[in-house]
Amino acid sequence: MTAAEPIPVSRVEWTGAVRIIHSAFPPIDLFEDIADPADWPLLISAEQKTNPRIMATIGNLDLVPVERRVGGAGATYLMAPFTHVSADRPSRFTDGSYGVLYAGKTFETALFETLHHHTRFMARTAEAPGWTSQFREIVLSVGADLHDVRESRFRGDAVLDPDSYAASQALAKSLRSSGSEGLVYPSVRHAGGACVGLFYPDCASDPVQGRHFDYHWDGERVDLVRDAGAGAVFRVVDVGRRTSAPAAGAELISSAPGTASRPRAPKG
Repeated sequence: MTAAEPIPVSRVEWTGAVRIIHSAFPPIDLFEDIADPADWPLLISAEQKTNPRIMATIGNLDLVPVERRVGGAGATYLMAPFTHVSADRPSRFTDGSYGVLYAGKTFETALFETLHHHTRFMARTAEAPGWTSQFREIVLSVGADLHDVRESRFRGDAVLDPDSYAASQALAKSLRSSGSEGLVYPSVRHAGGACVGLFYPDCASDPVQGRHFDYHWDGERVDLVRDAGAGAVFRVVDVGRRTSAPAAGAELISSAPGTASRPRAPKG
């Protein structure tokens, strides 16, 4: 990609988009409150008198412009990615100095994105095999004008490098500083899938908590996914291991003999 190749902007309107996060992160009371986000600084100041640790819970609110903050039921899921940031947690479109909210257009895409990152974490920390962290499904809507790198001319571009984020971080930083709301891009973990990386919390809406999932680590990869509520267990099969063609992501196959299916996202 060169400066002579402008990136098109597309209006992205997705309902039923999915974000999967660690269940360890609880809702943040301030964001869930019905108070106007413009009044949050006053509420924080009052709360600090009795709860000195409130800022650790809320994160750095200054990273989100007042006019782009969101509040109300489920707002934690939209605000937290932008107030809890760290240089120790860079990602495809940020070096960790600002937040990005990632979501997949479908449940399967969101799942395989998290499977990839969880696998890297488990391998890096040499975790023992077994059922590991529980994850929470968040179903939401996306509505934003996003820079679109889904066109065929971007295939093979460094911005979509599956292993290096150097080019994608540089691009995102430039776009964000020029007023971009984020990017829509093809998933490199799930063939045919699409994802968004949003630069502001108000680019998404209507977040609803869905199911809880457990991931099973076999010492090399995540091989099983369990729907904690229904108890169904699905085997993660790497398509690339079954065929000669490389594949981004994998597919889920029910562990029950003779059946093959995927867990479905809730309606609505």
